[in-house]
Amino acid sequence: MDVLTGTVERITYYNAENGYTVLRLRPSRPIAGMGRDGLITVVGNLPEVSPGEHLELTGRWKTHSQYGRQFAAETCRQTLPASAEGIRRYLGSGLVRGIGPGMAKRIVDVFGAQTLEILDRAPHRLLEVPGIGPKRAARLREAWEAQKHIRHIMLFLHEHGITTGLAVKIYKTYGDDALEVVRNDPYRLAADIHGVGFKTADKVARALGLPEDHPSRLQAGLVYALNKAAEDGHTFLPREALLAQAAELLGQPAEALAAPLAALEADGRVVVENVPLPQVRLAGKGGVAEAQAPYLTTGVFLPAFHTAETGIAERLKALLEAPSRLPRGALPSLPPELTATQARAVQTALTRAVTVLTGGPGTGKTTTVRALIAVLEARRVRYALAAPTGRAAQRLAEATDREAATVHRLLAYKPGQGFGYHLANPLPVEFLVVDEASMLDTTLTYHLLGALAPGTHLLLVGDVDQLPSVGAGDVLREIIAFPAVATVRLETIFRQAADSLIITNAHRINRGEMPVFPKNARDFFLFPARDPQEAADWVVEVVTKRIPRRFGLHAPREIQVIAPMYRGPAGVHALNARLQAALNPPAAGKAERALFGQVFRVGDWVMQTQNNYDYDVFNGDLGEIVALDGVQQRLVVDFGGHRVAYDWSEADQLVLAYAISVHKAQGAEFPAVVVPMVTQHYMMLQRNLLYTAVTRAQRLCVLVGQKRAIALAVKNTNARQRFTALRHFLAQ
Repeated sequence: MDVLTGTVERITYYNAENGYTVLRLRPSRPIAGMGRDGLITVVGNLPEVSPGEHLELTGRWKTHSQYGRQFAAETCRQTLPASAEGIRRYLGSGLVRGIGPGMAKRIVDVFGAQTLEILDRAPHRLLEVPGIGPKRAARLREAWEAQKHIRHIMLFLHEHGITTGLAVKIYKTYGDDALEVVRNDPYRLAADIHGVGFKTADKVARALGLPEDHPSRLQAGLVYALNKAAEDGHTFLPREALLAQAAELLGQPAEALAAPLAALEADGRVVVENVPLPQVRLAGKGGVAEAQAPYLTTGVFLPAFHTAETGIAERLKALLEAPSRLPRGALPSLPPELTATQARAVQTALTRAVTVLTGGPGTGKTTTVRALIAVLEARRVRYALAAPTGRAAQRLAEATDREAATVHRLLAYKPGQGFGYHLANPLPVEFLVVDEASMLDTTLTYHLLGALAPGTHLLLVGDVDQLPSVGAGDVLREIIAFPAVATVRLETIFRQAADSLIITNAHRINRGEMPVFPKNARDFFLFPARDPQEAADWVVEVVTKRIPRRFGLHAPREIQVIAPMYRGPAGVHALNARLQAALNPPAAGKAERALFGQVFRVGDWVMQTQNNYDYDVFNGDLGEIVALDGVQQRLVVDFGGHRVAYDWSEADQLVLAYAISVHKAQGAEFPAVVVPMVTQHYMMLQRNLLYTAVTRAQRLCVLVGQKRAIALAVKNTNARQRFTALRHFLAQ
């Protein structure tokens, strides 16, 4: 094996899934095979490294037919440089907060090759550097100490496949105790830190010598399987399905997991209860088995979901049984332009405690809500308007010309404190309207209902034919199925809406009919493609040239690509890379940074992927990167006027959003939508998914791909059924 040491000049390619890296290295000494720029190409599966880092690599030299001589690295150790020039480049690379290239040069000009030793042993001498006063010296000393601790942790974690970014998060979570936590209870990582899954924690645990059948490993695997099920929308798993999935994950026989499951139940870490399971498909290695009639199964819940589902049932019952708080009197006359069904919806909402208003696009849900608001205001009823996401709340406010808030903001959520409005301190309203109710998951619904005093009226407005919520549960559908809740479905498409092919085709899709593409279409088009690669080519062409040229709409703010799947040439990941290159290419003076396996660049369109209550941004919020500060290690995103500064270690909350998944598009509307539809996405081609994608478009919808893929989606109503027990608890 050959040994190569040097400083990373730039990262040419990095695959976050397997760590495969192509980088350019400036060797510590001249070596055969260097390019004219004095750099060596290194390839291999490496930890996530950054420009400026000093590496010691072992591997072999090879000659690539196209790219010439390369060093194929097999092991990588991050070290500290020894020369003054290496130290200057290292400190100026942005690895140490507060030290940029200029500051690094000033420090090294004073201390030379002794710089790192002085930072370690005599940091007070930083005062000898021109331009560094006591306050800045203290900040730099703290930053160096933090970076030093992180380096020690990274040296340990890199051996077990944990990236630099996650190592930083681990240090920020546990501080100087990080190594002790990792060594003593590595499975805490999966529970405590976003981005560390069971498999990563398990890899560390196994490397530390924990046996395969250790009880803590088996229990962690069971809890992980339940959390994974929650990500797929389930609030519980049947015991047999849980044991089968955990057994496959852990490489252990299912019968060996009975005792660990019982221990979890005894500790209160899971709840076990018999629940009915009608017409459910159980997926496993043996294929799919259908139950033809309801039967009792042993459901295993995470405690939070059991509490939420039983709590929703209890709180709905309390609302339905309490006397109304609305003023008594004759029902008012309603605007004559309302249809009979719309008028009935308003009257039902005023007389029944809980009402659901559902219907497809163009059927007048918003008109009905406006009529209801007029009645409430005329009768001086205190009311509030809310929606699950910021985008949906903004749309509701624009449609009604009234104030609307996200559910979290309405309930006065504060990080670390929880919801300000709850059972003991209910909302000061007598009527609540929640739009886009199909997006309400189990947990949020539980807190929402808990904030309503008995006698308060609740109107849930949403399209039940869309995809269910991103979070666990199928709340709107199960509440509609509960006989005590009044449901009004609007079905008449108004003439103005019927002139739109977007709305016409959305209803055709929902009825199981193929959309139509007439030659004189103004707002709905199909660009045929023979395969996923050609579809991806068309997406880029349509987004960057055709739509702007014909309709005057421009990406990314006015054109949103919505894809059924993440993988493949026409999937979210590949399309984001191509659209970033086309719409926001690298340029001199334009700051960029590779973080968590993706390159972020000033001007990029990004999406928040988790709720962050500290920053007041939520899963699905879209914004633009407006600044990248390599010295302070921050990137700033503008979410429609609300600017948020992220630390490097928090960048895994963000993803590029030139293309997003259909699930992530829920609750939003865009002037133009482009949807790739290819048979490669067959696993996700379902009617409600295509229907949801099409109904995101306001002015223009473009499908790109194969008619066969569209037909598969239109015909497929076998969306994966979620394991939920709310209907059972409501029936009880």
